[in-house]
Amino acid sequence: MSNSLQSIPFSDDHRVRIAVDVGGTFTDVVLLHANKKHTAKVLTTASAPELAVLHGVEEILQLASLGWADVDLLILGTTLATNALIERKGAKTALLTTHGFRDLVEIGLEDRFAQYDVFLDKPAPLVPREWRHGIVERVNAAGHVITALDEAQVATLARQLVADGVESVAVCFLHGYANPAHERRTREILKQHASELWVSIASDVCPEIREYERLSTICANAYVQPQVAGYLGRLQVQAQARGLRGEPFLMTSGGAITTLQSGIDEPVRLVESGPAGGAVLARQVAEQFGVTRALSFDMGGTTAKICFIDDFQPQISRSFEFGRVHRHLKGSGLPIRIPVIEMVEIGAGGGSIARVNHLGVVQVGPDSAGASPGPAAYGLGGELPTVTDAHVALGTVDPARFAVGKVQLQPQLARDALVQGLTAQTGLEVEAAAQAVVEVVTENMANAARVHASELGKAAEESTLIAFGGAAPLHAALMARKLGIARLLVPNSAGVGSAVGFLWAPVAYQTVRSLHQRIDQIKHAAVEALLAELTATADDVVLRAAPGAALTRQRTVFMRYAGQGHEIPVDLPGGHFDAAASAELHARFEQRYAALYGRSLPHIAAEAVSWSIAVQAGARITPEPDEVPADTSRARPSASRQVYDAENGQWQTVPVYERTALVPGQWLAGPALVVEDETTTHVIANFEARLSRLGALVLTDILVTTAVTLDIANEVAA
Repeated sequence: MSNSLQSIPFSDDHRVRIAVDVGGTFTDVVLLHANKKHTAKVLTTASAPELAVLHGVEEILQLASLGWADVDLLILGTTLATNALIERKGAKTALLTTHGFRDLVEIGLEDRFAQYDVFLDKPAPLVPREWRHGIVERVNAAGHVITALDEAQVATLARQLVADGVESVAVCFLHGYANPAHERRTREILKQHASELWVSIASDVCPEIREYERLSTICANAYVQPQVAGYLGRLQVQAQARGLRGEPFLMTSGGAITTLQSGIDEPVRLVESGPAGGAVLARQVAEQFGVTRALSFDMGGTTAKICFIDDFQPQISRSFEFGRVHRHLKGSGLPIRIPVIEMVEIGAGGGSIARVNHLGVVQVGPDSAGASPGPAAYGLGGELPTVTDAHVALGTVDPARFAVGKVQLQPQLARDALVQGLTAQTGLEVEAAAQAVVEVVTENMANAARVHASELGKAAEESTLIAFGGAAPLHAALMARKLGIARLLVPNSAGVGSAVGFLWAPVAYQTVRSLHQRIDQIKHAAVEALLAELTATADDVVLRAAPGAALTRQRTVFMRYAGQGHEIPVDLPGGHFDAAASAELHARFEQRYAALYGRSLPHIAAEAVSWSIAVQAGARITPEPDEVPADTSRARPSASRQVYDAENGQWQTVPVYERTALVPGQWLAGPALVVEDETTTHVIANFEARLSRLGALVLTDILVTTAVTLDIANEVAA
């Protein structure tokens, strides 16, 4: 593998680059070669995801008249870890922790995410109590051993775990981040006496303070590791048997590319890998159009992902929750502490199941029909109505072109499912029931965007919506109207947008470790040793993916005033960490704190809690600018279709435009459909659409634009 992996521009490049996004319903594949792009979409094989990957890659290689041996770069994003966590289909996992603390994973933070809900249900931990074991050992917060590790107990327990049928073990001892010796020795003993066990230790995966988050993270890593490692291992063996020259690379939740071995060792970092690729694509599109406030909207077959992007950068968080028992309530899920692009994900996709709840109201999701049996219209045995069935019944989806023609939709089966699942209970006509499904799922997504905006202190209506994924362009205009957004962009190859985003992601890795130090009493030698260890670890991962690459590093310290419960990130000065560097760090902390909160607290001691090194191969490449050319001519439709008009309660003939036939700058007015191989863009009434110079579809809400213009005119007149 050449070190050209470090940057992947969309230019005349003769390397063969393939990106694969394994979703809950479809597996999307993109191939770039010699300035040409090929795309494919196949149904995901949930029981063996590598089969869909291999099938999709072989199909796209055939389209490009290439073979496996021609592939220079294969990047993979997967929802396997996500689905295993959410659906609780991971390995039988045990937890080994310090004696007396095995219930901490269930006690959590002793808070209530809904304080006044007397029927509140907390999410169940991944490891049930009978498989959680307390080990005699103890280390204090400074890393000093108080009680030695009982090695005989660990050896005996290893044999018991095998007898109990345990597949994977999570090891997390109190203050293991300060001194990992006991965790590492425990792993050695387990491997010595039970080599078949998978073992994850918290000091490798999450070496930070806050014991509950560490416990939750390492349990999640151990829970998905056998499944993810098996899948990745099988994929590599079968791909190389077909002629692949190098190893596949992986997309991480933080929006970076890493090695296959890193994914096997720390699969928890892959939990949001697919959605992260979509956020990377949205960042590139926003930069191409000079959009400083963007809202990324990714809707596939199973879930919808929403992410705010400011100044061409998605917000990075150090943790997120999975498996929320209440979709929009923070704290109702289990925490995972890894670098991740900040976004909200809900169960809203083409396969989301619609039903009538106990109040007689149409409800959509969060459960999905997935790829098997899939929506009723697939004809694969599904009987429950879904969002895709609603679109088929409304005429907004062409049954013959769905998913590049891979799935021949059957409209009558879609109507039958809507009748049996909705109209019989509500008394609505089939078309009205289908429109209710579309309205409800779109409102669910719009509401998730509103909640996410309020949590981040942002205003959704000030953003430009960037829509991609197989289902997002169908809902984007309606969602934009619900949010008061005036303009939206549908990128080229939007139906496989996340996979395209993989090819823009940098090779990068971030390490972090807690080392609590008061700045006025800091031990420079200890910090310097820690920074050297973190740098070496991150460099090693990046250079395995991009040998010989020039590296850029960012050093960050998470700091607070003594007595505070949370930290803020502060850039660490470069060079040797000495007295001058610690003084500069203190000054930077006070400046950063004052910028965030309006004042500093110089009379209180400052302290560093955690130290982080982020390493990236090469410099980020700026995408080519895009714009809509000035053209007053109107585009000509290639066909027409009968689509149900919910506002007037009747069917109407709407023009259908082939996206590949549109000329940049020409305009078309809604209602209309713009069709392409992987998706369809629904241009609703009072929206206007134009194609950009590089092929993005730009939709403008005439009603919102006119209202804003009138408001400005009235302000000027006043």
